[in-house]
Amino acid sequence: MSVNHDDALAHRPWRQISRRKSRQIKVGTVLVGGDAPISVQSMTNTLTSDAQATIAQIRAMEEAGADIVRVSCPDEESTAALKEIIKAVNVPIIADIHFHYKRGIEAAQAGAACLRINPGNIGSSDRVREVVNAAKDHGCAMRIGVNAGSLEQELLEKYGEPCPDAMVESALSHAKILEDHDFTNFKISVKASDVFLAVAAYQALAEACDYPLHIGITEAGGLRAGTVKSSIGLGSLLWAGIGDTMRVSLSADPVEEIRVGYDILKSLGLRRRGVTVISCPSCARQNFNVIKTVEVLEERLQHITAPLTVSVIGCVVNGPGEAMMTDIGFTGGGKGTHQVYIAGQPAHRLQNEDIVAHLVELVEKKAAALTAEAPPEVKKAVG
Repeated sequence: MSVNHDDALAHRPWRQISRRKSRQIKVGTVLVGGDAPISVQSMTNTLTSDAQATIAQIRAMEEAGADIVRVSCPDEESTAALKEIIKAVNVPIIADIHFHYKRGIEAAQAGAACLRINPGNIGSSDRVREVVNAAKDHGCAMRIGVNAGSLEQELLEKYGEPCPDAMVESALSHAKILEDHDFTNFKISVKASDVFLAVAAYQALAEACDYPLHIGITEAGGLRAGTVKSSIGLGSLLWAGIGDTMRVSLSADPVEEIRVGYDILKSLGLRRRGVTVISCPSCARQNFNVIKTVEVLEERLQHITAPLTVSVIGCVVNGPGEAMMTDIGFTGGGKGTHQVYIAGQPAHRLQNEDIVAHLVELVEKKAAALTAEAPPEVKKAVG
């Protein structure tokens, strides 16, 4: 039996998140909204017209746990490559479309699971109708993507600057365009690079409609600063129950966006995939090099998809207590003799051996056992 840190405390009222009730749509094989798990997605940064490079990047994101991947389709060469890309990968593909309505039609015909558009910049009502009809004909969902950096001029003139009211008005006006064409299989985003603006806009939109929401802090920055900024913004929304699918936008390898996305969800107990390492910052009491051990350990455990918790604590002050709430615990002891815990209980001691190799072996055995025991739907959810 796993001593899951989150499950052990899940009955506590102060740990409960009540998710906003939204309608549910389908993006390929992935359900978004309703009671579906919050999906994690990212976007390729290869040239979509380079099918092989794009396929390779999507496969790397799949391995990291991506539920959905978006690709930009700015030209005919990109939509021409889309069919080959979609056949070669396992996750649903969203085609990012701006301005050129024909690209939206081509992407739907190529098998895109979703189109990311702004109906207002596609063109005339007739052109919007053509894109909507293509989406209907090919079972394609849509995302209305509003961005503070590209609001309509009339809204900027009305409000004076990008603000939550302007972003929500833009989103709802675009939603009405699709609704007027008898299309409701869509989700909405109202992104901004400013955390306060994005959170306020999503809060207002969540009150104004029941469509599923794609959440994100756009253009958040590099790996470290962008992770912090996204964690604050997305964490605030998720804690309030807002968000049905999410992207962490980083100026970094897209695989890192997936990893950070899962770390945010795991921190809030909203998704469980892979190993959660609970470790101390280390101090003069440490009986082994905690920082280096954790750095190497996290790298070595990236292939594990089973939801497990591992505590790595440098001394006995907090080590035994943390080990009680984790699947596998490791506490530093004097004279190079350390204590290993399994399911919260002391199991054996480790003396002057490779700590990382030992913990990896224990985790792999535990993960294999959990995977073998899990029902098919659980294996699919975490794998």
